[in-house]
Amino acid sequence: MKDDQAYSVAADELRQFIEQFEQLEAEKKDIAERQKEVMAEAKARGYDTKVMKKIVALRKRDRDDIAEEEAILEMYKQALGMG
Repeated sequence: MKDDQAYSVAADELRQFIEQFEQLEAEKKDIAERQKEVMAEAKARGYDTKVMKKIVALRKRDRDDIAEEEAILEMYKQALGMG
């Protein structure tokens, strides 16, 4: 009888974890859809969404990393006669 109770508790706990994860998956899907809507609206107003996404990615990064990458990029462009 004690093993049945432990199994029941473990099954209930497992079910809760699964349901929480499924809820988060649904929320993630909703958020992704809202992000698409924001970009669609920005595009409709004439903004370049490709560039906007690059800016979002840059804003997540450390400023020193960005500066170093830009300096190397500029050096490579000059070496190739592009800058």
